[in-house]
Amino acid sequence: MGEAARNEGRRILVLNGPNLNLLGRREPDQYGHTTLKEIEEDLRTYADSRGAEIRFVQSNHEGELIDAIHKAMGWADAMIVNAAALTHSSIGLRDAIIAAAIPTVEVHLSNIYRREEFRHRSLIADVAAGQITGFGAFSYRLGIEAALHLLDTKGS
Repeated sequence: MGEAARNEGRRILVLNGPNLNLLGRREPDQYGHTTLKEIEEDLRTYADSRGAEIRFVQSNHEGELIDAIHKAMGWADAMIVNAAALTHSSIGLRDAIIAAAIPTVEVHLSNIYRREEFRHRSLIADVAAGQITGFGAFSYRLGIEAALHLLDTKGS
């Protein structure tokens, strides 16, 4: 079976918001020492081993993230979204997730509920299938598993 056929119905967009390009050096006590590039390399290998195709978008600009969600329509079967600070403020990102109607897993490196009060509210949580928070870089692998579970059980 060809690669395209093997990954059919298992295409995942991983969307990363502001300042996540600084992972590994930004507040390592909060976010760890793993860089975003290292997370992406790990996820690419892991997704391939699970028969999934994966694409990555990181931007510090809300509009670019919204555009990436729009472009994912018709390609992505699921999304993993770490909106970073936009989690708590972006109605536009929330609306794009709703409009795209792509099953979404919200992911955070840190446990947002053990942080400042303003981080306890996610504008994405209730439009996502679920939320994974507080497991560092491993949160993304858990996000892949959750997304694949959603796809594998769709319609059952």
